[in-house]
Amino acid sequence: MLLRDDEHEVPLGWRARFVQIVKAFLRDDVELSDHPVSRVEPVELKTAESIVNNINAYDAPLASLNAATWERSVYRWMDGYWLFLVDLTTVYEKVSDLTLHAQLRDAPEARLEVQSVHIP
Repeated sequence: MLLRDDEHEVPLGWRARFVQIVKAFLRDDVELSDHPVSRVEPVELKTAESIVNNINAYDAPLASLNAATWERSVYRWMDGYWLFLVDLTTVYEKVSDLTLHAQLRDAPEARLEVQSVHIP
């Protein structure tokens, strides 16, 4: 049984979506408008601009997610939504300190919302 107060490994079904999100980011589609991802909301322009600024400030280019990402990435219940924290990969690090933050609200048509990318 999944306890809402605990951190959990990111489920396999959602991992593929995060892989697709990062691939879209690598194609400069941070808004996910040219490369939509199933069950993921497009990213608002203001949020996308903030994500790009934080990635550029990290001073290491993003790379496709490495399998080691899933050893540290988690999700947990946050009083009304599931919060996903996915550690990103750069060309220099299999798992960096740069983290993608996303929310998933409980609903019949639950859709993931990318909130930010930053160092927690």
